[in-house]
Amino acid sequence: MNNLPSTDIWRLIDNDPDSQHFNQHFRFDFSFFESTAIKITAKKYIWSNYITGSRAVSTLRGTLGDLVHFDAFCRENSVQTLKDLDHGLVEDYRSFLSLYISPSTKKPLSYSSQGKSFSTLKSIVGWCHTFCPEVVPAKALFTGNEYNHVRGRIKIRYIPDEIITLINRSLKNEMNPYLKYGIIILQYTGMRIGDLLMLSTNCVSAHPISGYTMSWFEHKTRKNRVNVPITNECKKAVDELIRVTAPIRKDTVAIERDRLFIYSPKRARRKKPVTVISTHTFGRWCRTFCNEHHIIDGFGNPYQITSHMFRRTLATDMLSKGINLKVIQDLLGHTSPAITRRYYADVKDPERVEMFSKIGILGDIKSVGSKEIPDQDDLYWFQNNLGSRARLCDGYCTLPIQDGKPCGRFLSRQKCYLCSRYITTLEDLNAHKEHLQELEELLSNNIYGEHFAAHIIPTTIVLKEIIRRLEELKDEQ
Repeated sequence: MNNLPSTDIWRLIDNDPDSQHFNQHFRFDFSFFESTAIKITAKKYIWSNYITGSRAVSTLRGTLGDLVHFDAFCRENSVQTLKDLDHGLVEDYRSFLSLYISPSTKKPLSYSSQGKSFSTLKSIVGWCHTFCPEVVPAKALFTGNEYNHVRGRIKIRYIPDEIITLINRSLKNEMNPYLKYGIIILQYTGMRIGDLLMLSTNCVSAHPISGYTMSWFEHKTRKNRVNVPITNECKKAVDELIRVTAPIRKDTVAIERDRLFIYSPKRARRKKPVTVISTHTFGRWCRTFCNEHHIIDGFGNPYQITSHMFRRTLATDMLSKGINLKVIQDLLGHTSPAITRRYYADVKDPERVEMFSKIGILGDIKSVGSKEIPDQDDLYWFQNNLGSRARLCDGYCTLPIQDGKPCGRFLSRQKCYLCSRYITTLEDLNAHKEHLQELEELLSNNIYGEHFAAHIIPTTIVLKEIIRRLEELKDEQ
């Protein structure tokens, strides 16, 4: 801390040669803080992490941006030091973030941005407990589950097969080679966008068994991914990018000469006419791709793709084909298979995806109306049979009889959970827990093999989601 800059304006250089932002300058402006004590703590936190290299400079710049929200909260609640914080103020800050309107965009923060800002405060307080304990309360302020994606998306955002087909068809006519071949590489490797844009020209190697492999540096984990098998299409994409960039490669500096994604922007800076494509630029190309090629979703709107969706799509496709979760985890470079399962790998079961978005009424069964059951005859039948034939042992079916015959799912109760006509209530919470326990015991003593498990595991996943939602509803009452 002896060299801590005394000014409020810093310019920090990224000195990590493996960083995506190597040699870039980042501006840090601390002048917005009202509280001098909180400003000094923020400076110490950022400077310490910068000097030790614990966090990337770009990440620290985002940390300072997150603290703008905390400063606004402190002004509103007369908080002058971190030591003033208590459980009540922490909860108030969470509520504050959900209502905060950004002065620049005039829009509320997204749920992920709220969680990120909250986590920033949490990280600084945790750091202070170790290095500056005198500036924070002695007891813990956070429970650890303040932002546990309760309102996040239920289904994983993978790209449906029909959209992938349209994307690949459109790529044949795509004139931007960086976007065209970049998407192909993303589809087959599942790498992160930052790693893609920092690929080197010698990233592909011949392999006697798998044909070709690719190696790259994974910036998030700071590890080298070596000899990952790739398809011939992926190899051809790399070769085409080398060919396209060959004319401009001699004009770039030595450290960027071996980068695969170098280009000459139209509005080039004089000192740097050739540069590596930024994540912002590639993201902008992705956003306009579907609009230019008329790729639309089920509502007639241009389908919105991001580079990260290809990573999730690859994981989902592999899991749907029965590939072991550990293999998918290794491919994506995750530290835990739980992360892969929760955020990246889903099963491409349209009925289950539909169920996730239409689990239905969680609470009062009598509130089911025409919105849930548009057909008036079906609605009339359901309302007259709430307590009898429409009743399942742990829920209700909005259409148990079809053409005078019981629904096939109705006769096989486990499948009802996967149906969009299935709804459940709080009174059935214990029944769901008991059923889940029964299935998990069956799985733990599974004598019928993987085929049996493949039929049971999707039901357990759905049951866990139903139980989670019902328990949240119970806590709110």
